[in-house]
Amino acid sequence: MHPSPRDLSAGTVLSPEVADALGGGRPVVALESTLLAHGLPRPDNRAAADDVEAAVRAGGAVPATIAVLDGVPHVGLTAAEVDRVCADPDLAKLGVRDLPVAAALGLSGATTVSSTALLAAAAGIGVFATGGLGGVHRQSVDTFDESADLTALSRTSLVVVCAGVKSILDVPATLERLESLSVTVIGYRTTTFPGFYVADSGSTLDWSVADAAEAARVFAARRELAPGAVVVANPLPLDEQLDPALHDRVIAGALTAADEAGVRGKDVTPFVLDHLHRASEGATLAVNVRLVLRNAELAGQIAAALAGVAR
Repeated sequence: MHPSPRDLSAGTVLSPEVADALGGGRPVVALESTLLAHGLPRPDNRAAADDVEAAVRAGGAVPATIAVLDGVPHVGLTAAEVDRVCADPDLAKLGVRDLPVAAALGLSGATTVSSTALLAAAAGIGVFATGGLGGVHRQSVDTFDESADLTALSRTSLVVVCAGVKSILDVPATLERLESLSVTVIGYRTTTFPGFYVADSGSTLDWSVADAAEAARVFAARRELAPGAVVVANPLPLDEQLDPALHDRVIAGALTAADEAGVRGKDVTPFVLDHLHRASEGATLAVNVRLVLRNAELAGQIAAALAGVAR
């Protein structure tokens, strides 16, 4: 007999604030730690960690940053634990497949979208904010390189607020895979699927919602019907996106640099993000932080609305 997701929470440490909120039926939003450990440069990542949690609070929910420390999943981190995640350059990157290794060997690591979603759902958290999803990589027909995020979301019930998928990926192929996996994807006040740094990836969506309450109702309905996530795609306003011409130029340069350096697998994304930061003279970092803050606040609003639906 396989354990239920709830059973997986037995060895998880909840911060007092998160435990109190969940026990009282108040809204909580999960946050990944890979963004802090691998997605943003030091020391900018530490300030961003506080800003993202503040954005969740502004939306009306309690933030729960998730990481694995000494083999133990933590849902909600203390300031000292956030310091540790942000400062350690050797912190592992843990997807779902890596969690049992970390648990058995007492290792520490930052959680990806897939593992954050799993641990959040197991703890009873229904909403998760991130920057962008992983997806199908370009040239995947040769490499079979596809993020574990997609299959994880097909079997994990929660709302994921994001700015689309990272624009270094094959966006149309990623949307096709999400459809095949029966993951619900809705735009927030748009039917244009965002491209992370830019508002328009060139792909469209069938459905959109007008506000956080509608997004919460969609997830409540999904939860009654079948397991699986609802992805809420939240594009940046046009005046806050990366200049599209600069975007196309630095993305092409970053992908070429990764190929020439022989970077493969899970090392591609951090390599490319670092290249983008340097090539754009910090412009991609500023946009990345902006979109995460917007997603965190919207996730807080959806969590608050979802708590109302549940009552």
